[in-house]
Amino acid sequence: MSITLSVLFAYLVVLAALAVWSRRDSRSLQGYFLADKKLPFWVVAFSTNATGESGWLLLGLTGMGYAVGAQAFWVVVGEVTGIALSWTLISRKLKKQSDAASAITLPDVLESKFTDRLHILRWISVVIILAMVCAYVTAQMAASGKALAGFIDIDYTWSVVVGGLVIIAYTIVGGYKAVSYTDVVQGTLMLVGLIVVPVVAVSTAGSWTNVTDILASQDPSLLSMAGVVDSGLSGWILLFSFVAIGLPFLGVPQLMTRFMAARDDDELRKARTMSVVVILLFDIGAVTAGMAGRALYPELADPETIFPHLARELFHPVITGVLMVVVLSAIMSTVDSLLLLASSAVVRDTMQKILNSRKSDQSLAKIGKVVTVVIGFLGIALAIEEPPVLFWFILFAWSGLGAAFGPVIICMLYYKRITLQGAAAGMLCGFLVTVIWIWKFKSKTYDLYEMIPGFLVGLVVIWAVSQFTKKDSAGPSPAQID
Repeated sequence: MSITLSVLFAYLVVLAALAVWSRRDSRSLQGYFLADKKLPFWVVAFSTNATGESGWLLLGLTGMGYAVGAQAFWVVVGEVTGIALSWTLISRKLKKQSDAASAITLPDVLESKFTDRLHILRWISVVIILAMVCAYVTAQMAASGKALAGFIDIDYTWSVVVGGLVIIAYTIVGGYKAVSYTDVVQGTLMLVGLIVVPVVAVSTAGSWTNVTDILASQDPSLLSMAGVVDSGLSGWILLFSFVAIGLPFLGVPQLMTRFMAARDDDELRKARTMSVVVILLFDIGAVTAGMAGRALYPELADPETIFPHLARELFHPVITGVLMVVVLSAIMSTVDSLLLLASSAVVRDTMQKILNSRKSDQSLAKIGKVVTVVIGFLGIALAIEEPPVLFWFILFAWSGLGAAFGPVIICMLYYKRITLQGAAAGMLCGFLVTVIWIWKFKSKTYDLYEMIPGFLVGLVVIWAVSQFTKKDSAGPSPAQID
């Protein structure tokens, strides 16, 4: 245990060094929230993937591979498709619009596009972001507690507190630049871990053939992606739900700001290929580790602990410590971005733009750091209650943000007749349908993933409302900005 803790301490020293190195660029709003829009392609690529994947990759998706086997590869299909479409359809166009509007946040882009003088879209954005970020951060803090408790023999509550304090500390010191560069370190560790662990697990089982033979003896459906539809309608709904997990990549604000922070258009083009390849390796490694883990340890009580279990059982304590850092990296790389997202919603969108604060950028950046601390501590307090199923709790927040912002971003970039009224109605309806679906309809529709109705309703409402409102309220068309 002392060796494992030593590895963890060394990792924290690296994060602290990156935070101090980035501190100078966190004194202005654009520096604190967007790294002055100077990030190179390799930072943008790794930061996008590390932020998008979060603790659910190492705990949730590996646990899913353990629980349902090859059927979890449908999630891989969805995620790779989603991130590829996001880079292809959104990244470069959004970057152009954000630069033209001198935008720091996604609501800046929306308000500029629709000439929204009453800040309607900004108000809606702030409410949705704060609500979903609280849920998201809570789930991630809980994941950090589960991870630490799974690797070392310490109390879950203390695990949450320690993990949360570390994330808060380097985020407030270094801002967006520190977050982005730590994402590179964290993303690299995640990639290495998701290659090494499944390879060693399969090797321990003897071979991949041995793994498949063991899984077949347990349940033949664990080896078939097509097995998900054997149950008829409920199976097809599950398949579509798995694939739709990639839909939020088309709109969640914490990823859109990655595109906005790139140095230029050429950096985005180079980042696209790297990002898609890396996320493919991430996801395949996670599912494979879960499947091999089930073959080795079929009686595990909690599938979401399979990655820590493999790390403890199959590796030397030094490597176990490194793999613990891998899991924490996945969690931290998302939480830090969420904290900045929520902080920007309060400071930039609410104080500076809606309330027209006259404070200097430096003063507002300092307030942003205070907001980061407050939201971080709120997440820690809520996480101590330990959400029971991290995978689905994280998906709730992921889909809420995606359904609110995805449809309006797509329509803003590709639908010339979109209006301010249509954008506002689409954002509200997409978000509300997602939340209401979970409460009222999900259990009655074979657990249809809430992002599907939320996203579709958002698109339809944007189109319908835009048809009945003035065309000239939409501002410049996509053709004018290309």
